[in-house]
Amino acid sequence: MRKNGILFLILLAILALSACGGEKPYEETFDEPGTWRVGDDADVNGQVVDGVYDMLMKSDDALIWTTAGESFTDGVYQVEATQVAGPDNNGYGMLLRLDDNKDDFYVFKISGDGYVWIGRYLGGGAEADPMVGDWWFESPAVKKGLNQTNTLRVNAEGGNMIFFVNGQEVGRVTDNTLASGDIGLWLESFGKGGVQVQFDNFTVTPLEKKG
Repeated sequence: MRKNGILFLILLAILALSACGGEKPYEETFDEPGTWRVGDDADVNGQVVDGVYDMLMKSDDALIWTTAGESFTDGVYQVEATQVAGPDNNGYGMLLRLDDNKDDFYVFKISGDGYVWIGRYLGGGAEADPMVGDWWFESPAVKKGLNQTNTLRVNAEGGNMIFFVNGQEVGRVTDNTLASGDIGLWLESFGKGGVQVQFDNFTVTPLEKKG
């Protein structure tokens, strides 16, 4: 299993269109594209079809992401992800608190063969900094293989973030690098293309106010 190095980077355009500030619940069921960026070229296809956001990585050793054009702070971030094609040696999941001026963001991703990666990407992916473990780490919480739906959730309050896969905690960090920003979907291939993942029901639920 080789999960290191990025040979090249493909960006689906990042566009901040609105600011929710974490005050109102957000729910995206992908019945319509809405503000999410879509596109198709020789390397990647990202489209909203049949009630999901369908991402296909055609290239080997590449990564992509697409964003919603929103802005959030504290809250419970959750998305469902199902790999429907391609090799299990891959990475897919969510990004959050994206600063579109610096292209810095947090990434929470899993692989089809049962691994987890939690960390920061800085400078548009030029620097990857894992915050839990040394790099990828194996977790029994991940449902492996094709046509298995994994639910990823992050409870974020200030710099404190707790990460869950299918309701099981897989890591927690305290980091104040990014306080707010956009959300997005992530997909990458390692050595072989054809990885296809469908995302659904991306929600951000504000935290209950204390006191």
